[in-house]
Formats: sequence, C-alpha cells, structure tokens
Amino acid sequence: MSTTTLDPTALLKDAKRHRLVLEATLTPVSGDRFQPAGFPEIGHVIYKAPRPDNKTEEVCVVDSAASMANHLEAVMHDSMQTLSVHPDLDGMPYLECRTDEGWPTIKKVGPHRLVVTSLSEGHRLASSYFTDDRAFLVENGAATKTNFGTVLREGFGMPDLGKRSHPQPGDWWNVFKTIFAYDPNSLVHGILFPALGIKIPRILTAHHEAFGAGRVETSGVKFDKLGKTTSGQPIFTRDEETARELRATFVLDLAQLRSYGRGTDGLTAAQKEFLLHLAFWKIGRLVSEPYRYRSGCDLELSTLQEIQGNQQSEADPTALNGNIAAAIKGAEFRPKGDSRPVVTQVYWAAADLFKAAKEEGDDDSGDDASAS
Repeated sequence: MSTTTLDPTALLKDAKRHRLVLEATLTPVSGDRFQPAGFPEIGHVIYKAPRPDNKTEEVCVVDSAASMANHLEAVMHDSMQTLSVHPDLDGMPYLECRTDEGWPTIKKVGPHRLVVTSLSEGHRLASSYFTDDRAFLVENGAATKTNFGTVLREGFGMPDLGKRSHPQPGDWWNVFKTIFAYDPNSLVHGILFPALGIKIPRILTAHHEAFGAGRVETSGVKFDKLGKTTSGQPIFTRDEETARELRATFVLDLAQLRSYGRGTDGLTAAQKEFLLHLAFWKIGRLVSEPYRYRSGCDLELSTLQEIQGNQQSEADPTALNGNIAAAIKGAEFRPKGDSRPVVTQVYWAAADLFKAAKEEGDDDSGDDASAS
C-alpha cells in the first residue's frame, strides 16, 4: 500500500481535488466492548445498512457529526479539565468570555473570571456569550461600552435590513475575513448567525460508526444503605456494543475552503492553508493517542488511510500535526500595524450572567399587573 503525503499547499492548488477523505479504524483499549453515544429513552442507534447480494449489516452510530465536532474541539484544550488552549496553538485567535470575580458576593468587578471560550461553546463565535447585547468588548483589561456583536456586524460590512439582514454578494469576503480574524476555528466547523442570514457549513465533517455491531445488555444496581433517597435500590439496564470494525471518517471540503478567498478578496492562500493545517492537527491529535470518547468508550488507532475512490493510501497520524506553529505565524490574523490582542475578551456582568432563568409559567409582573 502506498503512503500519502498530506500537503495543504499542494491540496489547495489542485483544483480537481474537491474532497479529502481520511478513515481511521479504531479498537477498544481493553476488551472488545464499547459505549456509543446515546440519549435517554432512545439509547444507542443501530440500523440495517444495505450490502451486496441483497444482504444487510448491523451498523451502530458511535458518534454523530455534531458529536465528533465536539471531540475535535476538545483536543484544542490543554486538558479535559481546563479551557487553556494547547501550547501548539499559541498565537491562534479565539474569544474568551469573562465576568466578575465571586458570586453572589462580588470580590472584584470586571473581566476577571473565565467562563467559556469560543472553542468550548457549541455555537462558537456566534454564541450568545459573545453576541448578546450584554457582552461588552474588553480593552486594556477593562470592559468598554462597545457591544462585541456590533463589532462583528461592522466588520462584516453588511447593510442593516432588520430581520431581513443578509450578506450581499460582495459582503462575503468581509464575513470570511472577520470571522478568521477573531476565531478561525469557526470556519473549520461551521457557524450560524440566524439574525444576520449567515450560515457557513463545516469544511471538516466527521462521523463514527461500528460495523457488524451487536448489542450487549448488562445491568447495574444502585445501593442506598442509609435509605436517604427516594430511589431505593433500583436495578437498571446498561447497553454496550461489540463490532467487527470501528471506523471514524473525516471529510474535508477542499472546494468550499478555496471559496473563502479569490485573488485579493477574502482569505489569502496562507490563511486558507492554515485552516487546513488546523483541521489536520485536530484529526492527528484525536487519533494519534488513545482517546476516551465516553467513560466506557476508550479507543486507540489501528490504521489511518486516505481514500480516493477505490484507492487507499496509508497516512501517518503524527505527520498530520505538521508545523502548525509555522502555519499560525504565516496566517497574518491581524493586518500590519493592528494592535488588537490575538485573544479577544468580552465581559458579562455577573448579575446578568448568573441570574436565574425565569421558569415557564412564572409571572413576575406583580399584584398590580392589571391596574393600569
């Protein structure tokens, strides 16, 4: 079997390459059982997939595209218990949401305590933590009166059409450049600004299946020796699976990535190459070492291949990491002379951030609501 060379520069220059597909076969670190993603009252998803000669095969969904995106973003952090970014990604832009120190007794007012980042939030740069009217830009360590959502809209350069706002054809270049400047990861996994009519699909889509799957039904019991709970000692069922093969598939949309820039408009060649370097780095980090997708799903890599039609080429997972530091340095996230920090901070007042949500049916209008 031949060995593939994954060169972002060459891949983006080859206009005939529209997709890049990588397949990773995985095995449980211990034993042969694993725990797929599941939900209450739904459980694990197993379906019959058609095969040649009118046969079918049991296939289990281990992780959906959305779940795999979460895993790929989790490896960007230094550890599973922190929001600190991995040292390899030092210099890459992202956003932090910070609030007052202490709650409900405020010890320090201002952007001190880290709450979330655009790398940990499911909606990324479009999260309400960054776009809400109560999210204010931080400059020189202090909160300003400038709403960060306004900063984004100004960067997009779109006309304000109220609820009908959407980018005009020439606005997309500013949209791509502005998102890239503040959070390039959002262009890798896709982003949606519903109120602005902006929807950018993923350029990296991954999914994870188990082929020849079989359900393993086990059980557990909860002991309450002191009788302090209402559950007693219930016995519950627990589903695990076995399979002939576990396979994670990563699809990179090269055609879409090229569309982020053309000539002097939109992203430069180096910036598009950085996005591909970042996607490779994330895949490499996910598969190069054993990774625990869930408490009962600890998997390690067996093989990694590039798939082109009926051809397969072996890929080196460590080579995916490439020289991410050089790619970051060459990406020029800020124009020359721009003094904005690479990591953008926004501030939410703790009283707004931690205020209890109003439950359905609550009426806080008071006894005199009808006296008007």
